[in-house]
Amino acid sequence: MPQPALRAHDLVRTLGGRRVLDGVSLTASPGRRIGLIGENGVGKSTLLRLLAGVDEPDAGSVTRPPDLGFLRQEMPYDAAATIADVLDDALREARDDLAELDRLAERLARTAQDTPEYAESLGAYGVRLEQARAREAWDADRRAAVVLGGLGLGSVGHGRRLGSLSGGQRGRLALAALLVRRPSALLLDEPTNHLDDGAAAFVEEEVRGLPGVVVVASHDRAFLDAVCTDLIDLDPAIDGPVRYGGNYSAYRTEKRKERERWERRWAEEQEELVALRVSAGVVAHRVAPDRGPRDNEKMGYGHRAGRVQNQISRRVRDATRRLEDLERDQVGEPPRPLRFRSTGLAVRAEGDGPLVSLDGAGVPGRLAPVSVEVSASDRVLVTGGNGAGKSTLLAVLAGRLTPEGVVRRRQGLSVGLLTQDTVFEVPDRTVRDTYTGALGAERAEAVPLDSLGLLHEADLDKEVGRLSVGQRRRLALALLVARPPQLLLLDEPTNQLSPLLCDELEAAFGTAPGAIVLAGHDRWLRRRWQGRELRLGSRREDAGPALRRRRSPLP
Repeated sequence: MPQPALRAHDLVRTLGGRRVLDGVSLTASPGRRIGLIGENGVGKSTLLRLLAGVDEPDAGSVTRPPDLGFLRQEMPYDAAATIADVLDDALREARDDLAELDRLAERLARTAQDTPEYAESLGAYGVRLEQARAREAWDADRRAAVVLGGLGLGSVGHGRRLGSLSGGQRGRLALAALLVRRPSALLLDEPTNHLDDGAAAFVEEEVRGLPGVVVVASHDRAFLDAVCTDLIDLDPAIDGPVRYGGNYSAYRTEKRKERERWERRWAEEQEELVALRVSAGVVAHRVAPDRGPRDNEKMGYGHRAGRVQNQISRRVRDATRRLEDLERDQVGEPPRPLRFRSTGLAVRAEGDGPLVSLDGAGVPGRLAPVSVEVSASDRVLVTGGNGAGKSTLLAVLAGRLTPEGVVRRRQGLSVGLLTQDTVFEVPDRTVRDTYTGALGAERAEAVPLDSLGLLHEADLDKEVGRLSVGQRRRLALALLVARPPQLLLLDEPTNQLSPLLCDELEAAFGTAPGAIVLAGHDRWLRRRWQGRELRLGSRREDAGPALRRRRSPLP
């Protein structure tokens, strides 16, 4: 039985007076796994909600399969429900298929084969059989156990109420229910949130095995690379959202070429505009009707003047017409990507010896004792599971938290810390004023905020209290970039950034002369990290942290 497609046509959605989606269309055929990417606020989650039918568009239409599944950021079950209730709901369609097949088989056994009723029942049996095969109905209960185990929920009792689960467990349970159900169209909003490496790899394999449509919004570049057959970039482009064939690696290559074409076209048009303005202005003035003949033009001037004047006037008219057309239809200037200044992310500290050294430094209940040294040009990636103490370690290195054990810090060391939660003290101050107030007028003028490519020009006069989480983090990063420290500490720096912005940030790690310590779970970043890795064990584990040097990044 062929799987149905998911189609959207000219979707428009306005939220809070801002047009978030403006004429977005897509066709998702069975077997296609489409990734939605772009900065926060460009409409990824909004588009998923429209595709799912949770929200209605202001204009446009959606044609969706009847058995569509939607993983949203919030759990769609009551807190009093149990895990067994969720699984029963996920297995209901498969069990209905098997029950209906039994009912139709009994009807066929009681019906004469030469009757219309037999043919009708046989047709219905065939349709239901194909549906049951697509859902793997006979294997559903076993598959449910496999999925729960793959997502780290195998040991959780089915009688547990959802209200007693952690946020991460509830998110994984919602994802498990959809993978068990195997709908013909699956919409996923940030599916790898709360997943460790093993669970993320398990989800990738499950999603690749689905026969129907998949549309996923994600910042997880490793997931997009492993799963997607197509990507739709909702960030600004010449002709609006663009669909790219292939996974994230293919998208990066094509996006780089597209950016180069856009920049080249814009530059060529600007050069042509200058030339046309000269032709339409300066040349017209030089051949104006009241300009008298030059000495070498006086003989025959009256004979030729009219003909030459007509030719020049035609050229001026042509240039003016072309200028008007180009000014009306010229391509917009490409938005500036993230561009770090030559000072880099961190500046090198002079002198010998480590910047910071920890000897058995730990925080009871938060961080097992750690011994590590950070040199003046070090690159250290801190990894470990949730609760291992990555953020706590960065706070210790920054001097914001006093641990047990020994901490030695170089005198006069400048440290910058990007935390996961960014809060500004004066929420009604504008972005521009916050930047200037934090750096001082002289430094803010030397490193203009709009030169860093982290915030759009339209956002600079917004109050910081009205910024999204991602925008606040980018402002905090801008403050660090504008005055680079000798030791830069970054806690999950790729959270809330678009995939391409993450790529540009990672490229800047290699240009900074100072020391960088980064805590992160981003698989794409970790696979390409060049430098040392400090892996923290769980507080429940006896093993201490392991420090090792990473080899060159994966291709």
